[in-house]
Amino acid sequence: MSLSALDLNLLRVLDTVLTERSVARAARRLHVTPSAISNALARLRTALGDPLFARNGRGIVPTPRAAELAPALARALRDLDHAVHGEPFDPATTTRQFSLAIADAGQMVRLPGIATLLAAEMPHASLRVVGIDTLLAGGGLASGEVDVAIAVGERSSGMHLEPLYRERTVLVARHDHPLVGDRVSARGLAAVRHVEVHVAPGKGYRGLTAAYARLGIPRDIALVVPSFSAAAAVVSETDWVATLPASLVARLGPRLGIRSVQSPVAPLTLTLNLWWHERTQTNPAMIAFRDLIRRASTPSRGRGNSRRLDRRHAGGEPDRQTMPGQDFRASHR
Repeated sequence: MSLSALDLNLLRVLDTVLTERSVARAARRLHVTPSAISNALARLRTALGDPLFARNGRGIVPTPRAAELAPALARALRDLDHAVHGEPFDPATTTRQFSLAIADAGQMVRLPGIATLLAAEMPHASLRVVGIDTLLAGGGLASGEVDVAIAVGERSSGMHLEPLYRERTVLVARHDHPLVGDRVSARGLAAVRHVEVHVAPGKGYRGLTAAYARLGIPRDIALVVPSFSAAAAVVSETDWVATLPASLVARLGPRLGIRSVQSPVAPLTLTLNLWWHERTQTNPAMIAFRDLIRRASTPSRGRGNSRRLDRRHAGGEPDRQTMPGQDFRASHR
């Protein structure tokens, strides 16, 4: 007979009777009456064209046909149960590949801590990291290509956010800059050219241009690059300046010979959020991965002026408001 015409609950009954070798014990295990088990077996005998069991003293023994069905039936029901309820997640044995979108500044400053914790707690797992531009080009978190992102952005439906840490910006110049010392005036700032970072096309620091405009300081953009590290490298070998994350400057400044400069333009302070899509909200592996990122974001030495947000002082429980997978409107680390 066709499988589509068979009540799959009958197969659960058959599997239980095959395991227990007793109608009464099968009834107790399934929380039904013995007569319900007998009726189910009668329907199965008709459907399969086989008596399935024969009496042997006070017990029952399977027919050759039933014994042949037993291992395949147990395996199929086990696979179905796993498909419905999901495999249990074990960090110590998982071989899953996780994926994270984070801008290059975060890759330099945050990623080592995340990788270290992943290696310790999920030693057989792997991690794929992409930039914000790759995330947006691929359709955002809604596409399913990336599990989580660390970024700023706008709230919208289908996404979850949780404030992770704050990042402050600093103006930087090379150590031996001929015009810019440890402090620069509005006139001096207007006389130099700037390197601007767009981690995705058209997506630079929101508010920076407006901050210069409020003070009447023209901002002459000499170069637009797609990464903060590229901007730092260029500044180290030119007379141009750039506005960069303070944590990245603390990490790269001594190596590249760049330094922070006090200026009339107030630094920006941005909240970096942990973002994930609704589809992964209850997945055990994704819950564990998000928790790992939270713990890896705890402040430690060498992380400049960025700091972890204490959720008790950031609006109580993690913000479950939403954002679209592609709506990252400001800079991202």
